[in-house]
Amino acid sequence: MEKALAPHELAALGNWHWEVWGRDEQHPPQGPWRVWLIKAGRGFGKTRAGAEWVRNVARHDPEARIALVGASLVEVRSVMVEGESGVLAASPGALAPDFEPSLRRLVWPNGAQAYLYSAGEPESLRGPQHSHAWCDEIAKWENANQRAMAAWDNLQMGMRLGDHPRVLATSTPRSVALMNRLMAEAKTGAVVVAEGRTEQNTGVLPNSYYAAMLDQYGGTALGRQELDGEMLAEVEGALWSRALLEQCRTPPPLQGRGPGGGGCSGSTDRPHPNPSPEGEGLFGPHRRVVIGVDPPASANGDACGIVVAALLEDGNAAVLADCSVEKASPERWARAVACAAQAWQADRVVAEANQGGAMVASVLRAADITLPVKLVHAARGKSARAEPVAALYEARRVKHAGLFAKLEDELCGLMAGGGYEGPGRSPDRADALVWALSELMLARRGEPRIQQF
Repeated sequence: MEKALAPHELAALGNWHWEVWGRDEQHPPQGPWRVWLIKAGRGFGKTRAGAEWVRNVARHDPEARIALVGASLVEVRSVMVEGESGVLAASPGALAPDFEPSLRRLVWPNGAQAYLYSAGEPESLRGPQHSHAWCDEIAKWENANQRAMAAWDNLQMGMRLGDHPRVLATSTPRSVALMNRLMAEAKTGAVVVAEGRTEQNTGVLPNSYYAAMLDQYGGTALGRQELDGEMLAEVEGALWSRALLEQCRTPPPLQGRGPGGGGCSGSTDRPHPNPSPEGEGLFGPHRRVVIGVDPPASANGDACGIVVAALLEDGNAAVLADCSVEKASPERWARAVACAAQAWQADRVVAEANQGGAMVASVLRAADITLPVKLVHAARGKSARAEPVAALYEARRVKHAGLFAKLEDELCGLMAGGGYEGPGRSPDRADALVWALSELMLARRGEPRIQQF
């Protein structure tokens, strides 16, 4: 006679019997593999798969010596070890290891051990020997001075314990040197790759999270990378690359300059400004805040590019928000500009006036914008105007306060020497960014000088 399982029995199965509940892509491949790469979107279950693999290795091999390598020791501990999907959470009851933070070590009852390492300290992996390793979010590893590559190489040289040393790497893909190297090795069979998408884990993820991710990043190249787990190829000859933008990115600012309110209802891809009387954000005090505007030729055509950028005290700049609106009437996009100006306490609005001329200024003033409006006329093509701004990125003088998916897709489509190969007919958001950063960092300003007679 069959008996239905009680809720607590189902919960126990879900927590204890990963072999039953894990998806095929989350289980180790068959055969004598040495490197297994799980390349998947956010929320796919990469961390859980890594933790369960470590648990299973330790459970069956008392001699196992496992390396746990992350972007930093803080992330190794907070995500890989103590996180909700980490090793401790995957090792309930009598199977749980003892965690010794001072020694950066996990010890299982049968004698298996795991050690914590930071990829930012590649020399710490020079010397220790391991039988297994789990490397998490390898595309996030800092590669300044080739640190990420050195960490990976030092780890590989220490994989010499046991009969079949193995490495599991888990990551959302980004076009960085280490990820590109592993994908190249996968073509030779040296690396076994499992792929996955965020939507495959929707039964576990909160519906509100997945809906928000689709709303913000669906249909963008960045969404293909972060949600679908695709490796995005760089457009050869583009002024911006995704690797360059990743190096310029920081988390969204916790404070904006604005009086609160979270920006405009029609805005997209921007951190929400919070009250800050001192005008400080994640990057410290802002010397100036400028909003670049690229007005559309018609209400049914291209988007109105609206990008907020700030000049920082150190002379560098930060892109704070993309408040662009699509298929908007002049009244609607002007209100979006006014809302962004108020929320971020902008000092100036810089708007391209090639199409509309004085009408652009009158529309903005009709939306109750009291701050100075500067009209600029494009004497050169979009790519030519963008080249000096791209050089500022190359010099690490511009930061992005978070992810701006649609804006960054357009930047990566602007070609050196002219042309556009990005989404849509025109890079309106990218053009607005170029106007804002040009005003902040490239505009010539008259300064007092002593003239010799």
